Amino acid sequence: MSDIILIKSEYIKLDSALKKAGYVSTGGHAKIVIQNGEVKVNGEVCYMRGKKLKNGDIAEFEKKTLFIKNAY
Repeated sequence: MSDIILIKSEYIKLDSALKKAGYVSTGGHAKIVIQNGEVKVNGEVCYMRGKKLKNGDIAEFEKKTLFIKNAY
């Protein structure tokens, strides 16, 4: 399963992107799954919940794929 997040700014933080996509219910839940190494960004495990995702980045969590695209 894959989803697209459209961003109107230069970036979106990883924890916010997971919340916006509905992959996690709260920021606290996002923090836990990221710190546990359950999230990949561009194919590599990412432990930084404040990681800046920009146009073209891909995040993966629980067999779901999230594509980051510019809205403009």
